[in-house]
Amino acid sequence: MRPEKRRVLLVDDQDLVRAGLRMILESAPSIIVTGEASDGADALRALRESPADIVLMDVQMTGMGGIEATSLIKAEFPQTAVVLLSAFDDDEMVNDGLRAGADGFLLKATESETLLSCLGQVGKGRVVVDPRIARRLVDRLLNEVPAQSTPPGELTPRESEIFQLVATGLPNAEIAEILSLSPVTVRSHVDSILCKLGLSHRPEIIVYAYQHGIISVPMRTQRTTELGDPPTE
Repeated sequence: MRPEKRRVLLVDDQDLVRAGLRMILESAPSIIVTGEASDGADALRALRESPADIVLMDVQMTGMGGIEATSLIKAEFPQTAVVLLSAFDDDEMVNDGLRAGADGFLLKATESETLLSCLGQVGKGRVVVDPRIARRLVDRLLNEVPAQSTPPGELTPRESEIFQLVATGLPNAEIAEILSLSPVTVRSHVDSILCKLGLSHRPEIIVYAYQHGIISVPMRTQRTTELGDPPTE
């Protein structure tokens, strides 16, 4: 069976960078580059004209930057995944990107094979963060998630089911299939869970579950699924 082709929109304010990314992506038989944009506002216009499954976007651009654009893209196109690229290894930037709704965050120094693998994982609904900053992010989240957060008992029965599945590293698409729900419904429940537990973004659910003894799987295993090295196909 041929792999499903994923439509990718490239967003960067440098022509040479976009050209280089296009060459990498077009080398993968499972990816179609649907277009290019030079900033966040341009990306929104491009998506309205030609939908994409994934937006691969620079964080810092002349005009609307990637983090602001991520929030707007997620609001208007919730089914479109966003992967942010940055030349800087900055924890705060990563955190801001995830809070805005990004599904992935990679450094521009990422090797081509890793980039393509990450796009494949994001296309399956996983959250992928460059392994070089994943460990610091997890350590930071473990320290920042407050011990007095609302206990999972405050969740509805359906939210509790979804909480457990998210905590084991499953993406929304797989959770939807298991529970016979739509991915949009699952995403809505995940947003409600984050709100009730006082968390900011999806990876914190795994950290919360680990910190409170709800799951006992080592963080290294979870990180390879949600926050670090992309699993091999």
